[in-house]
Amino acid sequence: MAASLAETLHERLKEVADPARAPAMQAYMKSEMPCLGVSTAPMRQVCRRVFAGLTWLDSAAWRADVLTIWRGAESREHRYAAIELTGVRAARAFHRIDALPMYEEMVVGGAWWDYVDAIATQRLWAILQNDREPMKEWMLAWSRDPNMWKRRSAILCQVRAKAATDLDLLYACIAPSMDSNEFFLRKAIGWALREYGWTDPAEVRRYVAANETRLSPLSRREALKNIGARR
Repeated sequence: MAASLAETLHERLKEVADPARAPAMQAYMKSEMPCLGVSTAPMRQVCRRVFAGLTWLDSAAWRADVLTIWRGAESREHRYAAIELTGVRAARAFHRIDALPMYEEMVVGGAWWDYVDAIATQRLWAILQNDREPMKEWMLAWSRDPNMWKRRSAILCQVRAKAATDLDLLYACIAPSMDSNEFFLRKAIGWALREYGWTDPAEVRRYVAANETRLSPLSRREALKNIGARR
């Protein structure tokens, strides 16, 4: 019987793992899930080989493969590989609004910046480009959600947008978290503003000045890191 995609991936990751590195990697990520000891470059090389040539009849089949790997993960690297599978060329057409529940499961279940940031800045952004209006509504809803990682995702979903940034959406996603004491939300606000600052530094300075009493020092510092506060 031929090995499944998840089984093949597991075997290939074990082949390149360095178990001696695993404890330090797990400690660095503050992870309860163990690590195999596979760094980013070899993990991606394995994924390219294992996922090469894959095609799916439809989005449901692709999501099933992603979630099989994600849910059955025995290590952090398995979950990184599941995220890699969401970005293969054959899956580009599947980044529509019907993929959002899968990403919601991964964001809520992963609940840490390494998973969440890759999904938010790459995959959620792809959906926003492909299905803008329904995705905007969902990101606005996520920005008000009790789950911190969904809020962070909504704030970061346009980090790659540059001149295509929807400022109304960005500011609306920031607003519900502006008064939060959560480090990961404060950092996300600063990051999102800093990235847009490369495109329109004057607007970011204006926004920070207008919200100076509400934005945390961390958010203000991150937002202005590359552009300064001059008017």
